[in-house]
Amino acid sequence: MSRSLSSSSRILAIAGNTFTDQVRQKVFLFLLIFSLMVIGCSSFLARFSFQEEFQMLKDVALGAMSLFLSFLAILAAAMLLPRDLEDRTIFTILSKPVPRHEYLLGKLLGVLAMLLLSTLVMGVLFLTVLLLREQSVILETRTTLAGSPQELVSALAEVRKSAFNWNLIPAMGILFAKASLIASLTLMISTFATSGIFAILMSATAYFIGHLQETAREYWLGGVDVHWWSRFFSALLALVFPDLQAFNLSDDIVVGKGLPMDVFWQTMALGGVYTVIYYLVACFLFQKREL
Repeated sequence: MSRSLSSSSRILAIAGNTFTDQVRQKVFLFLLIFSLMVIGCSSFLARFSFQEEFQMLKDVALGAMSLFLSFLAILAAAMLLPRDLEDRTIFTILSKPVPRHEYLLGKLLGVLAMLLLSTLVMGVLFLTVLLLREQSVILETRTTLAGSPQELVSALAEVRKSAFNWNLIPAMGILFAKASLIASLTLMISTFATSGIFAILMSATAYFIGHLQETAREYWLGGVDVHWWSRFFSALLALVFPDLQAFNLSDDIVVGKGLPMDVFWQTMALGGVYTVIYYLVACFLFQKREL
């Protein structure tokens, strides 16, 4: 029991230090860019009808969250091991009774905590802008249709339907699961990468492969005369790189469609399984690496 508590305390200590370091370096710059983009988008879209405005605002915000979280995960996880090797702090940590798998788990948990914080802050900023704009449109509608009670009730209902959608919250959870997967993949690459730049480039390549996998699979397997090696390569690609398009569920949510809970949990489970698999492979590779 005491050994388990000691192991947990070591992992949490490494995770806490990683989280603090990551927040100081990157997160607030991304959050500043995101907030300026969403607020600027809100002002620009004021010239459209409120249905188009809300739809485009949600589309831009969720797209920006997906992009920023993905690249934040790559930049954060890619530099963990190279920075510790350069500063030689990894030798200090591993010289103590800290197994390598606990070191990697602490690093990964620190990055995931930073990504969770980023998701929450960006989500709050996005929903705040959305709700403020909704109240502004409601006020304008009340002023315009003050003399037509029936039209006013119908118009207000349409505004509320077009603005906030509860499915936006699980959609942001899926974006976090996607970023967690990418962070774990990047950490795995960094265990054998020769530099942080190499890990970033490899992870960015994997990111684009994941998004283009469905298109490539349809191209390779769409014809009648398909070589066996094309099928094998497609299957291998699907096994190694997850289909990141599976996490792109925001298009239906933006237009007001519901997100089935079974689809939500399946997507979250997919992200969790790949995150664990990449972490286990990272532990295996890091255990074999000479420092």
